Amino acid sequence: MKNKHYLLRLSFLISLFLCNLIYAQDAKNVFLENTDKENRFYEEAYQNIDNMLNDRQQYSFKIAVFGVENAYYQGKLDIPQLEREISFLKAFSGSILKSRDLNYSESDKDNVSKYAAVFSIMCQSLPVMVKDTVVQYKPFNYDFEDVFGHKDISNLFVSKLLLTKKGNCNSLPYLYKILAEELGVDANLALAPNHVYIKHRIKTVGWYNTELTSGIFPEDGWLMASGYIHLDAIKNGVFMKALNNKESLALCLFDLAQAYNKSFPENDGSFVLKCTQRAIDVYPYFAKALILKAETHKQMFEQVMKEENLSTDNPKNIKLALRNPKAKELFEIMRKEYGYIYEIGYRQMPEEMYLDWLVSLKTERSKYENKKLNNFVK
Repeated sequence: MKNKHYLLRLSFLISLFLCNLIYAQDAKNVFLENTDKENRFYEEAYQNIDNMLNDRQQYSFKIAVFGVENAYYQGKLDIPQLEREISFLKAFSGSILKSRDLNYSESDKDNVSKYAAVFSIMCQSLPVMVKDTVVQYKPFNYDFEDVFGHKDISNLFVSKLLLTKKGNCNSLPYLYKILAEELGVDANLALAPNHVYIKHRIKTVGWYNTELTSGIFPEDGWLMASGYIHLDAIKNGVFMKALNNKESLALCLFDLAQAYNKSFPENDGSFVLKCTQRAIDVYPYFAKALILKAETHKQMFEQVMKEENLSTDNPKNIKLALRNPKAKELFEIMRKEYGYIYEIGYRQMPEEMYLDWLVSLKTERSKYENKKLNNFVK
């Protein structure tokens, strides 16, 4: 990429950027009705995504993502403020596009330039002229605190990323995709064990990976180095597949189901099963949705055991529970579901190994980086 010593004159945008998201600080503790039978925020979020999948509503990954997060916050999410933040980043990207030129001459240069602009917004420090002073724009950073959202699921949210400029392998690629689509170009999400990243296809190199947690473009060898990507998983599209827009919406349905479980931990499973089944209809090899569906059936089976006054801690009680027709049906469904997940090549990476694998991309950067992209994308 040819740098022209550009200094982006964005004083009015910087002023906007310095405005913090106005969150209700107690949004995480909003009152939820003591029922899981019907919750309009979750139902509305589901319906919007389903309408997009059925082409009854214009596709928007941004609307789908914010709909999920707003459901969790029970309508308390300040979506207009989030839109202003997105508008700032879009305008910033536009200024970058006008201020520099890529060392790239293929017919898809316009698209590649937009990919590079979004990458810079996400991962690079940039000099910005504010009045007569040059300041450094600081990119988004990886947050190693609660990376799986176990303590607080909002740590996975794009809204949290926009507020704190700290995110993870869920929120960072989601925001990248949102910004790319704001600029009018596609960005394909892709999955690895416990991980989401970006895939693009350009004329000079074909498909390439964009890794936002470390800000580099790794070759597929890094993904395979995890040791948890079975060849069947690649063949079936469980991992490393460039997801289309509807398959990306399937990820939002999984997020919606996961958030619902956090909001209503004692729910009856019906809404979660509706979300996961719809996600699987769209993306049949979506392992996380398949697993959540199986685990929901497992919880329903255990609930029948409790109703039969059978302790779930004693494996011998399973045989006794199977005398109940409902329990027997659930057990058979669950057994087939877990078997299918293994059959398609999914292997679970231990969470403690995930961070070591993620860090290896920085410590062994020269080993895994796609060097073909260095001359024009960065």
